[in-house]
Amino acid sequence: MFSRIKEDIQSVFDRDPAARNTFEVLTAYPGIQAMLFHRVSHWLWQRGLLWIARMLSNIARWFTGIEIHPGATIGRRFFIDHGMGVVIGETAIIHDDCTLYHGVTLGGTSWDKGKRHPTLMNNVVVGAGAKVLGPIEIGEGARIGSNAVVVKAVPAGATVVGVPGRLVKSSTENGDADHREKMAAKMGFDAYGATSDAPDPVAHAINCMLDHMHVIDRKMKMMCEKMQEMGIEPGDMDIPELGSCEIMSTAEELMKLQGTEEK
Repeated sequence: MFSRIKEDIQSVFDRDPAARNTFEVLTAYPGIQAMLFHRVSHWLWQRGLLWIARMLSNIARWFTGIEIHPGATIGRRFFIDHGMGVVIGETAIIHDDCTLYHGVTLGGTSWDKGKRHPTLMNNVVVGAGAKVLGPIEIGEGARIGSNAVVVKAVPAGATVVGVPGRLVKSSTENGDADHREKMAAKMGFDAYGATSDAPDPVAHAINCMLDHMHVIDRKMKMMCEKMQEMGIEPGDMDIPELGSCEIMSTAEELMKLQGTEEK
């Protein structure tokens, strides 16, 4: 138990750049405080001291605003960031290296006994306000977007957003990744790196612009080739680099600012 507590503390430093020292983490981070209470209450629960375990978890809820049922099974290096409003049900199972943000609910959809809460595999991240409901499995490395409501199993490595939760296709799945990367490289910035798999309206608009410019480039190239075949030389034109344009610098600053706000 004590080795897991030590790992929980270290996970704060690994995932929160604001953490400065161990004393601060122990005294000012409700997520780690809730986990300290839960490690003890879960140990009592496993040994049949059910009432004492429930009272200890209730005290933890008063102090931290985080409600973790003592029957919940939580793996190593678990991190709750901010934490207020987090609810984790009795039969929830959380594997190693998972991260939950404030307002997350791992709840049930039935009053029946038995397994009725979610299972989170390794390295799952659940965004602020998300609700994961029912005895479903969230695959390893999956991401649940903020305020999403998930009631179906999520495959490993997937991203889920919206109400009800839906899988978001990555750029590699729609075949546009290569030409977008090349076009973005011409402009001198990563047009969608900050939100590569989330339905962000700004990133979507820039991706559409990149697709349009890619088609225009191809058409212009074909036109020049046909003209050369007819003996017409288009001539050299002094085309400025896209990266030097003021509008592209502004777009780059916008994407950097957007990425900073999301972090």
